[in-house]
Amino acid sequence: MKIIKVKDQIEGGREGFKVFKDALADGANVFGLATGSTPISVYDELTNSDVDFSEKTSINLDEYKGLSGDHPQSYRYFMNEHLFNKKPFKMSYVPDGMADAATETARYEKIIADNPVYLQLLGLGQNGHIGFNEPGTPFEMGTHEVALTESTIQANARFFASEAEVPHFAYSMGIASIMKAKEILIIAYGAAKADAVAAMIEGPVTESVPASALQQHANVIVIVDEAAASKLNKN
Repeated sequence: MKIIKVKDQIEGGREGFKVFKDALADGANVFGLATGSTPISVYDELTNSDVDFSEKTSINLDEYKGLSGDHPQSYRYFMNEHLFNKKPFKMSYVPDGMADAATETARYEKIIADNPVYLQLLGLGQNGHIGFNEPGTPFEMGTHEVALTESTIQANARFFASEAEVPHFAYSMGIASIMKAKEILIIAYGAAKADAVAAMIEGPVTESVPASALQQHANVIVIVDEAAASKLNKN
């Protein structure tokens, strides 16, 4: 793993932008994308640049089951707001939250197979999750339906009118799907992520820390601020 330490999310966005630029220069055609607050500074750098994705393809990690793409809390809506409306791709795939689970997960896995991802962008959960792959998810899992944890449901409740409206399931690329990418960029900020960062990079490879699977990938770039890197071995 290549570790890049930055002072804050703004600098992290600039470093992430460089990774995207390098991938484009190397001929990348397919980009795996993520949602959440972590990648926003990267998307800001991309949208404020002259990069052109009009002939490229994007494949997003996940989507809530039961939300249509025009729902303000859907990940499709998030991507439109933060990237696609300003930097459109030729094709942008996001799981269809309104589709049947078996049909949609099979369809999405075929999309990944037909469009090999060059660069996959990831955030890191406090418990080491990547995508919606929570601790205990088998490493060989492809795209699948996920039952959201109670802590995730409660954390998301603030975005909805009531907790009853919060989705309890999602569709997510599996760890096996993620590991197919030629290059992986994972970003983490803040002291709350320090344990997960240390476990991902220096801990044993174990399904109890999904991100530890990345130790088995040949080309991973990690962007962390000082707080997130605080529990790494100084050597």
